[in-house]
Amino acid sequence: MIAAALAADDTGAAHDAAFWAQPETWLAVAFLIFVGLLARPVWKKATTALDARAAQIEADLEEARKLREEAQATLASYQRKQRDAGKEAEQIIAHAEESAKRITADAEVALKDMLKRREVLTTEKIAQAQAKAVSEVKAEAVEIALAATERLLRERIDEAKSDALVEAAIRDIPARLQ
Repeated sequence: MIAAALAADDTGAAHDAAFWAQPETWLAVAFLIFVGLLARPVWKKATTALDARAAQIEADLEEARKLREEAQATLASYQRKQRDAGKEAEQIIAHAEESAKRITADAEVALKDMLKRREVLTTEKIAQAQAKAVSEVKAEAVEIALAATERLLRERIDEAKSDALVEAAIRDIPARLQ
């Protein structure tokens, strides 16, 4: 027991030795001082880096918000332009249909006028052809009548009577010309 007591006294003495006399304590204190000295600049750098990163993220978010607003404005503009273009296309189609109806009506009127003119021209040509045919028939009839009269006169009138009739006709010419 004495040995145990002596051993206990050594252990107790070690425990009783000053807390500051132990190397582990100084190692811990040196570590804490080292960490304390390094923590301040490291903390400053870390917070500066985090603040810069936060500012960059905030700037990116602001830029994204602006881009989103611009995209929405552009989309609204294009949708408005598309609606306007649709309305304009409808107006163009309506105008084209109206023009087509007007052109069709004008073409019908022009066709009717042309057909009337052609009918009048055809009627005039037919009348001219009839008049020409009538005059040709009359001329032919006159020629036939003259030829028949001449033949009859030759057959029925002798040469002496013929000469007397020719001389009488020649004498009547000046009276008929006046």
